[in-house]
Amino acid sequence: MHLLVISHEGIETLAAKQVSSDKVLLLEKAFQLYSPGTECPADMISAISLGEPFLTTVDSVYEQAIHNEAINNDVFVKDGEFQTLTPIKHPPKNVMCVGKNYAAHAIEMGSAKDIPDHPLIFTKAHTTICAHQDDVSLHSDVTEQVDYEGELAIVIGKKGTKIEREDVWDYIFGFTLLNDITARDLQARHKQFFVGKSLDGFCPIGPSIVTRLSEEELLKETITTTVNDEVRQQAPLTDMIFDVRELIHVLSKGMTLEPGDIIATGTPSGVGKGMKPPKFLKAGDEVVITIPAIGELRNQMV
Repeated sequence: MHLLVISHEGIETLAAKQVSSDKVLLLEKAFQLYSPGTECPADMISAISLGEPFLTTVDSVYEQAIHNEAINNDVFVKDGEFQTLTPIKHPPKNVMCVGKNYAAHAIEMGSAKDIPDHPLIFTKAHTTICAHQDDVSLHSDVTEQVDYEGELAIVIGKKGTKIEREDVWDYIFGFTLLNDITARDLQARHKQFFVGKSLDGFCPIGPSIVTRLSEEELLKETITTTVNDEVRQQAPLTDMIFDVRELIHVLSKGMTLEPGDIIATGTPSGVGKGMKPPKFLKAGDEVVITIPAIGELRNQMV
């Protein structure tokens, strides 16, 4: 199931859709009709905190809504009738990110000596978060070297610490797409990642959170990033140096992960800085990140 936060008729609300459908179910209306004793959560983190019972109710009301669509068709909306918002505006922590998690990307940013032995972790401020189809400011008064980084992102589903590798999938609510936009000149100037990664709007996330995606299904997927329809990045998710299980295991060793925490898993080779000569983003460029099982995240630079 794809879970979204949308704006419909000026109201922010939770919604759900199947990957094969162009119809989006308004969950609050569906809960009222088909599960009247169950209150629909007001936001995604509240929904995540409810866990499996919430997902079970969503499955039930979705099936009933499809069956009764001819009678109650106002519970569905179509593309063009709503605006997609970011699934999570304010995660419990900064967005957690993994640097150089694909060997070819580590090499393009330096050399084989830059391939890490342990996960390289940094964060992005929550004020970077924006939605699918939002315009992203290039902050031309601050930076001249804005770059893209297409990534798979994990959404944590329940509180946990010291999570063992074999238990990791029990703590995952779902997966989404993320663009770890970076000001390379600021990154170099400040000798660390935070400032160059944390300009406002530099973290598009979405369009949805895909739940119940198995490890087997996920590992069959490939991530692709295009700029103005030109393929810049493309790699199987199996190319990660540190996989999803290892990242959650390592992060949780001494830090409590919470429902709604977001972990960006790193980017493949093909970033603008790694090209010869470098190709940084400019106004009007459209960046699209795609993982077929999750969808596409599309943003234009302004």
